[in-house]
Amino acid sequence: MLRTLSIILFFSFSGLFAQDSVPVQDTLQKRYMIIAGDTVPRESIDLNEVVILKKLHFDNLADRKRYLILRRKTRKVYPYAKLASERLIALNARLDEIDSRSAQRKYTRIVQNYIEEEFSAELKKLTHTEGQILVKLVHRQTGTTAFNLIKNLKSGWRAFWYNTTASLFEISLKEEFDPINNEEDFLIEDILQRSFVHDILEPQATALDFEYVELTDKWSKSRLN
Repeated sequence: MLRTLSIILFFSFSGLFAQDSVPVQDTLQKRYMIIAGDTVPRESIDLNEVVILKKLHFDNLADRKRYLILRRKTRKVYPYAKLASERLIALNARLDEIDSRSAQRKYTRIVQNYIEEEFSAELKKLTHTEGQILVKLVHRQTGTTAFNLIKNLKSGWRAFWYNTTASLFEISLKEEFDPINNEEDFLIEDILQRSFVHDILEPQATALDFEYVELTDKWSKSRLN
C-alpha cells in the first residue's frame, strides 16, 4: 500500500477609478503603468479573484464533528496530492525530452524511488480513510485516477494488482473526486477553499470542471429540501 501511494505522488475586478488631472482640489489623477518600456494609462488595477465563503451551518453536533474530522484528514493529505500533480507535470515534461523508451523507464524509476525515500515515513502514518481521501485528491489535482496514473507509468497488469491490494485496505485506486454528486466530496472541496483563503494550505487549481460557488448553492438547497 505504501508503494502504491508513493507512485501516485508523482479578483479580478476593476477599481480605483481615476479621472484626468485638473486644477480642482481632491481630484484623483489617472494612474500609469510601465509595460515593455512604455508608459500606459490605466483606469483600473487587476486584482486576484476573491471567493466569498458562506457561513457553515450544521443540523446537529454529529454533523459538525464529522466535518471537523474530515477537515483534519483533508488538510493532512492535501500536500501529497498537490505534490503528485507537480511531480506528474515535471515527469511528463521531462519524458517528452527523452527519445529512448529505455531511458524513459530508467528516469521514471529514479523519480519513483526518490519519492518513496522522501515520503515513505509520512505515508506509513496515513489511516485507511486518509488514504482514500488522498486518492480522491490526486484525481482532483491531476484529472486522472490513481489507478490510471499507475497504469500509464507501469502497466495495466501492475495497476490491477495495486488496486486489488488497496481494496484489502478498503481503498479503491479508481475512486474519483465528485463534489457535484457526492456530498462528502463537496465538504472536502469546501474545506480546501476555506483553507486556501486562510493561508492554511497553498492553493492549487483543480484539473476538474466544476464551480465551487455553484456547488455551494446546490448543496445548501439540498439540505433545505
